[in-house]
Amino acid sequence: MGKTTGFLEYERVEGPVRSEEDRVRDFYEFHEGLKEKDRRQQAARCMDCGVPFCQNGSMISGMMSGCPLHNAVPEINDLVYRGRMAEAYRRLSMTHSFPEFTGRVCPALCEAACTCGLHDEPVSTRANEKDVIEYAFEHGLAIEEKPAVRTGKKVAVIGSGPAGLAAAQLLNRRGHEVTVYERHDRAGGLLRYGIPNMKLDKRVIDRRLSLMEEAGVQFVTGCNVGTDVKASKLKKEYDAVVLACGASNPRDIAAPGRDARGIRFAVDFLSEVTKRLLDSDHKDVPYELAKDKDVIVIGGGDTGNDCVGTVIRLGAKSVVQLEMMPEPPKVRAASNPWPEWPRILKTDYGQEEAIWKFGHDPRVYKTTVKEFIKDKKGNIKEVVTVSLKAEKDAKTGRMNMVPVEGSEKKLFAGLVLIAAGFLGSEKYVTDDFSVETDNRSNVKTDCGSHRASSDKVFTAGDMHLGQSLVVRAIAEGRSCAKEVDEYLMGYSNL
Repeated sequence: MGKTTGFLEYERVEGPVRSEEDRVRDFYEFHEGLKEKDRRQQAARCMDCGVPFCQNGSMISGMMSGCPLHNAVPEINDLVYRGRMAEAYRRLSMTHSFPEFTGRVCPALCEAACTCGLHDEPVSTRANEKDVIEYAFEHGLAIEEKPAVRTGKKVAVIGSGPAGLAAAQLLNRRGHEVTVYERHDRAGGLLRYGIPNMKLDKRVIDRRLSLMEEAGVQFVTGCNVGTDVKASKLKKEYDAVVLACGASNPRDIAAPGRDARGIRFAVDFLSEVTKRLLDSDHKDVPYELAKDKDVIVIGGGDTGNDCVGTVIRLGAKSVVQLEMMPEPPKVRAASNPWPEWPRILKTDYGQEEAIWKFGHDPRVYKTTVKEFIKDKKGNIKEVVTVSLKAEKDAKTGRMNMVPVEGSEKKLFAGLVLIAAGFLGSEKYVTDDFSVETDNRSNVKTDCGSHRASSDKVFTAGDMHLGQSLVVRAIAEGRSCAKEVDEYLMGYSNL
């Protein structure tokens, strides 16, 4: 695939990125695409490697390796290399619902498993896929056709994140009447309010939603299923229900002083910022949320990084990002061989911007909060941190991170953002639908199935898997759609 000797002739080249000094002044996307010549050269680096792990999409050592959508990566890169972008789009759209989302926010599992990356830099597959879908939109190729025949079956999809949208897309294509319910004021779920605009411009979401509406998918926003409308009503009106509400129950920090004002869950904070920007067409930038404040971000993952980038744009005085785990190595350890996901140190855009602005990496490893300290008015003013060390549990044999006695430190804090992950689905939804949950509060199903314990009810995405990636949620939505279709029709051609 591609040029036979391309991987020997060309080095990996990333698309241009706006400088930190420029991009922190606004909330617009800052990654740009490659020119056609450069893009074709990058696609030429894709090897005829025989066993393309990039499209494998399976769990290895508890981590996803390769694309869970099983995109035919070598074929797509070959078409990009040959300049056949329309065909590349048609091949990509056979397996992928929304390349415009993953082309911006996916950690590129395909690239981590790229054979070329075993001894060199991997093929820039994510950027190529983004260029393919943008080409398709620019040239009127990205359409959602109305089904020629309707089946007479009705499906309700609860949640309009990536899993819900993917399920709705395929079920509508099949001819079922699909209605998507979203509790927020706009559709998009995590894509809309959990990911900042500079990482995923919300116009990209609106563009796709418009196509889906034109094809017949109905969206009901501002409707909180489980409270505003009950499960019993939906199960009477619809032939099947898909629960795709996400793992939206945030993990809290149970430390003294937690009731101080100025301590917020990260997604709530990011949602408020995005909503203010959308409501005002980016004219109302909520600087008052972080301006001139010392900000503590608890959590070292993607959401924590998004918080760092956001508060810098809002004029934070300082930013510290606390991470419980040790700092990862800069290169793969022998115990983490290719094609496993590389557990190595990565510096994302928020950390890059913090280094530019404050002169140092904001991350502090093996550290957590021991106590929140309030001022006389009840506002957060300081946090007491404590160092952690790995220690084996005598009963279970597991390694746990435990506090180091005498390692306490105080940090100034005017705003604390908790980005410590999620515990699973929200109880009021699962209770209302009378579905069984597992010990992580995810909706319980048989292995390899999306069917819940309650009649007519299916589940997909983070509500099924637990907190995961956008690309896995899309794959879940597509797989769930096929199972729902088989349930409704007795067979499926999805």
